[in-house]
Parts: sequence; structure tokens; C-alpha cells
Amino acid sequence: MSARLDALAERLEVPLLVTDLTNIRYLTGFDSSNAALVVQPGGEATLYTDFRYVESARAVEGVEPVLAKRALMRDIAERLPKRAQFEADVLPYSQWQALSEGASELVPSSGLVEELRAVKADEEVAKLQRACRIADRGLEALTAETWVGRSERAIAWRLRELLHAHGADELSFDSIVASGPNGAMPHAHPTDRIVDRGTLVTVDWGVRVDGYCSDCTRTFSTGRLPDRLREAYDLCLEAQKRACANIKAGLSGVEADELAREPITDAGFGESFGHGLGHGVGLAVHEAPRLSQESGDTLRSGNAITVEPGIYLEGLGGVRIEDLAIVRDDGIDILTSFPKELTEVG
Repeated sequence: MSARLDALAERLEVPLLVTDLTNIRYLTGFDSSNAALVVQPGGEATLYTDFRYVESARAVEGVEPVLAKRALMRDIAERLPKRAQFEADVLPYSQWQALSEGASELVPSSGLVEELRAVKADEEVAKLQRACRIADRGLEALTAETWVGRSERAIAWRLRELLHAHGADELSFDSIVASGPNGAMPHAHPTDRIVDRGTLVTVDWGVRVDGYCSDCTRTFSTGRLPDRLREAYDLCLEAQKRACANIKAGLSGVEADELAREPITDAGFGESFGHGLGHGVGLAVHEAPRLSQESGDTLRSGNAITVEPGIYLEGLGGVRIEDLAIVRDDGIDILTSFPKELTEVG
């Protein structure tokens, strides 16, 4: 953790007030619901928290723990350096107001810690791999059970049970189980809809292990499909494989997105692929970099990214196929291993 603080300090000309709790955990290993961290350009770091967490803070190496009031921003406003950067993307306006009551000149900043988080060290990759293995095993166990005749909600709950049984600390996010027409909604919530035969079922799921997230999507059939759904599945798989085969460090997020978007658009389904190709994953399930038509990022070796094209056909169904991978100079290492060829569940 001290190496991460040193890496941040090297990027600073003005002290940085870190208030994003995930960033604090990344920099120090300290996990709480109420904390703030001030990092100096010279590397000194002060960790503020309230009585509930101060004992844990005293065990954190490389920082000076300071007991503060529960209304943290109001309390530390007078303790900040004369000039301090703050995380403008995450600090609520009300907390900025509290800080403004102090004497410090507040300078907005963006992405200083997130850029460090985006490149994973070997130990972080190992945690992501473990999370992916647990997630894969949980879904594999679910495919051995009957889906047809059960509700989306019941299948999602059973998946939760199986993921915990296989070693998940918690879920990365609430699992998506979307069957039939519900699959046309990229972020559908499980409903009481009963899974029918002859349709697609999209499952987007992930687990958190040692703080790190997995994220994967597979789409299953429940029997013979209408021609349009089968066409959509085959095309989405082709596009996903094309992207996986060609993504590497140095590509822009826009260029990576285009690898999957081009064949989908050329086949006439472009308007049915309305989201980006992927995003970063780590301590949070959505982080830098972004792979999309709007991205300003460039992929770097060590980025953990999703590759997840989708085709969504209103009133009929949808398909999304997603892997989690590590970007390398010459390609990607895919961490998720559940088969991508169309699997039929009963």
C-alpha cells in the first residue's frame, strides 16, 4: 500500500484530499464507511475517521491516523493545508460547502487515483482470477438445474446461493436474469416472468472476493430459437470473438469498441447495440478505462476490462456475451472461462 501512496505522491504538486472510499481502500487498505485521506506531494498521508473506525486506522501502515468527528468534512475543514485538491467527481456539493467554511483554497481534480487503479498489479490480477473462477463454478452448477418453468427471480436467487456456496464474499452487483422480451433490456431486473421454451435467457453476474469484482455475461437458449434470435446470437458471438482477438495495449477505447461494433453494424443490427463495448473492473465493478464511442481513454497493459457486445430486439429478446480480461502489449488474457458457444438449458 505504501508503494501506491508513493506513486500518487509523485503525481502531486498540491496536496490531495481523497474522499472516495474505494480510492482510500486502494491506497491504504483501510475499509470503512466514513474516512478521508490527505496525501502530500512528499508522500506523507493523514487518515481521518471517526470513533467507530479509529482503532482499525491505527493499524494502517504508512499513514498518520487522526480521530475526527462523524461529520468529517466539517471537522477537517480547518485542518487542511492552505491549498488542497479535492476529488471533484465524487465529493457531494454539501460536503464541498462544509470544506469551504475552512481557510483552505480548494482546487478541483479528477482521476488522479483512478488512473493508478486502472493498471492492475500481479496480486490484483490474481484476486480477479479467483473471483472469476468462483463465478464460473457457480453458474456451471446452475446450468445443471431446470430453468424452464421457473421465474427469473427464482433463478437469480438460486444463483446467489450457489455463488456463496462456491466461495463468494458477496455479489459484485445484483444478478441479471432476463428471459424472452425482457432480454431486450440491457439492465433488466429479474421479474416473476416464467422462463419459456424456445427463447434466450441472458445472465449477467459477478462476485466480489478480497474486495475485487468479477463481471461476466452469458446468454442461453431454452430450445430451438426463432431465426432472428439465432442470427443475433451468432453475430454477437462473432463480434465478441473479433474484439477479443484484436484488443491490445495502445488502442483507444473508441478503436476497441469499433472492433465489435463494425460487424454488428454491417449486418444491419447497429441500432440494436446501443451501449459501449466495455469498462474497467477492479475494486469497483465499473471503473476506468471505458471502451465506447465516447471514450477518451487509451488502453494500457494491465488494464482489467470487459468485452461485452450486445444485440437487443424489442419485443423479442436479446443477447449479450461478456468476458473479463487483462490487457497486454500483444493482446488480452481472458479470465472468465464459461463456454461462449450457445448452451441450451432445460
